[in-house]
Amino acid sequence: MKWLLPMLSVAFCTMSLLSVIRAPITRPAWMLAVIITEYGHWLLVLPLGLALTAYGTVEGAWRDTVFVLGAVTAAGLLRPAFTAQWMAGGLKKNLDRSFGPGPAAVPAWSWPRLVFGWRTHPGAVRTAVYSRPGGVELELDFYPAAPGATGGRPAACVVVIHGGGWHSGDRRQLAEYNHRLARRGYAVAAIDYRLAPRWTWPAQKEDVFAALRWLRTEAAVLGIDPARLVLLGRSAGGQVAIASGYAARDPGVCGVISFYGMADMRFAYSVSREGDFLKSRQLLRGFLGGTPGEVPDNYDDASAHRLLNGNTPPTLLLHGALDTLVWRRHSDCLETDLRAAGVPHCHLALPWGTHGFDINADGPGGQLADYAIMQFLGRVTTLPAGGAA
Repeated sequence: MKWLLPMLSVAFCTMSLLSVIRAPITRPAWMLAVIITEYGHWLLVLPLGLALTAYGTVEGAWRDTVFVLGAVTAAGLLRPAFTAQWMAGGLKKNLDRSFGPGPAAVPAWSWPRLVFGWRTHPGAVRTAVYSRPGGVELELDFYPAAPGATGGRPAACVVVIHGGGWHSGDRRQLAEYNHRLARRGYAVAAIDYRLAPRWTWPAQKEDVFAALRWLRTEAAVLGIDPARLVLLGRSAGGQVAIASGYAARDPGVCGVISFYGMADMRFAYSVSREGDFLKSRQLLRGFLGGTPGEVPDNYDDASAHRLLNGNTPPTLLLHGALDTLVWRRHSDCLETDLRAAGVPHCHLALPWGTHGFDINADGPGGQLADYAIMQFLGRVTTLPAGGAA
């Protein structure tokens, strides 16, 4: 026991440091980092249990070692929550500065929500075929805005684009959050798109455009306003969202939201390794049809930072500073380009965040992202005073 407790304490302390340092580029390390940073408050029972056990079973320096390591472990596990609470205090001011003053809102941070969660009541979902390119039937799940939440007017619609490395994934990812948006008065269209390597870029962009056309055609039936559409994508979907949203030059797309999406595909290829657990270079070649030297136009056309123009919609970027799968530099550089182009934007960079930080919508990253999204949507989809949808 004298040796076991310190060894366990060292192991837990090392794991808790994933809220401070980047995880190694392996699947187990990445998944552990997500657990530590977004569910760490539940893991406090580990150092507490070791400390209580040590108190009754070992003495002297061994017990002190367990106590010290336990304190460090607790600090690492709670770092995301306390950092999120601190960031929440200035988040509305940052969003006001980026997109103009917005209405008062619920607090950006809630300890009870962190501990107990925010119960979601699933609503109706309608599945529809929106396109059949090349014989491939593409579907979307439509979540209508909650009755009464839109004041009797057609709802703004959030088009959700899933992640999965462009080779996998589907529209059902994180459906719970889609229900939350619907209950707050926003319709949601979560779309499938053609997957690589069978279908290479720009097929995915064309599918987004097809979904936008379908939503416009069906707007009256769906009860949505075709002039108030927002693209939201995660990971690979984030890249598809910003590249498609910027290329569309569509006045009906009034905003784009990217969770940890790639903005510079040439850079992504240059820093990828052939043998990493994601097989990053293989993914990029399969998605874009070759290397940057073989298909340079595809790399440029899929890179949002090369697509800025006078019609680029307001943009919300969300990225974790400790993301090892898609480097934060993508969002940092895009933020610089948006600022130079005079495009309204905000970049919410989470110091502890890793890839997939929003998987827990009530965790430290999930709460700040949720608040930023709602504030962003409230600003970019607001109708003029007295206006009709």
